[in-house]
Amino acid sequence: MNLIFVGPPGSGKGTQAKIIARILDSPHISTGDLVRESTGDLKREIDSYINMGNLVPDELILKILKKRLSRGDAKGGFILDGFPRNIAQADALDLFVKIDKVIHIKLPDKEAFNRISGRRNCAKCGRIYNIYTSPKPKQDGICDYDGSILHERGDQREEVIEKRLQVYHNDTEPILKKYTHFDVDGSKDIDVVTQEILKYISK
Repeated sequence: MNLIFVGPPGSGKGTQAKIIARILDSPHISTGDLVRESTGDLKREIDSYINMGNLVPDELILKILKKRLSRGDAKGGFILDGFPRNIAQADALDLFVKIDKVIHIKLPDKEAFNRISGRRNCAKCGRIYNIYTSPKPKQDGICDYDGSILHERGDQREEVIEKRLQVYHNDTEPILKKYTHFDVDGSKDIDVVTQEILKYISK
């Protein structure tokens, strides 16, 4: 089964995509990861855009994705996370692969904003906390497990979050008109969201 997960920043789509991928024993494919993991001539081509502050062109992203989908582990199905990001990418994707189901994880902008802006990361152990939602650190700014100071990421500034949400609504959300999709409430507990997704894809 070939699946696409769609949702605004902070909706938990990446988390759910990874969980469902493990349950289905299917590869979880994130185009962001594919770009970061590229090597050789492909990496140099990607870096030529990134180093100039430009977006990696759709044609190059599709080339990377097509190569990944040709691997044996994706033959029995896969989960796409973070792609397609716009109608043009969705149309191009349709030319070489059939998508079976699309899961749309909904989340109000205010909650998405709090989830993203409230994130705090432990640089030592990698654990993630949130000052507004669960899990909160027992002591403000300190990791529960190793006592390290928690940090914010650079993309958690208010104007950056608002821009990310705007781009999602303007560019990515319209692809939902192209596909028959299943809406799930991303504000529910992680386990509840997982069970609702599994129920849908098992039909």
